[in-house]
Amino acid sequence: MLKDNLSVLRNVHGFSQEQIAEKIGISRQAYAKWESGATIPDIEKCSLLADVYGVTVDSLIKETRVEGIGTLPPAPAGKSIWGTVTVSDRGQIVIPKNARDKFGICGGTRLIVASDEVGIALLPVETFEAELKRLSELAHTDAQVL
Repeated sequence: MLKDNLSVLRNVHGFSQEQIAEKIGISRQAYAKWESGATIPDIEKCSLLADVYGVTVDSLIKETRVEGIGTLPPAPAGKSIWGTVTVSDRGQIVIPKNARDKFGICGGTRLIVASDEVGIALLPVETFEAELKRLSELAHTDAQVL
């Protein structure tokens, strides 16, 4: 898990083992041993590695497997991959339980469906409305200044 994540993250970010070792104050050989699984870093070094790669320590040391896809590299801090869903003929999906629990989504919860060029996002209606109100107040304040 950890050794694979270290190798994937280093390659995704385009770093050499030497560059990562320098960033966290160790030798290239020590880092190479972590990637090979011969040794493992202490928690302090894991924290430094997580900072360099922009992930959490938790995601750095765990393996994330998604059915039908396989093992995924650690997501950036604050981002999550909850799994896959299948859209029914009627356009319905089942949101994975862990995601429903994390965001308090239950029967009757209202969500905004938003998108960009890449994909779809689901936002709680209350969060969306609060942001619209904040932006409206900000625009009103800016108009008064002019």
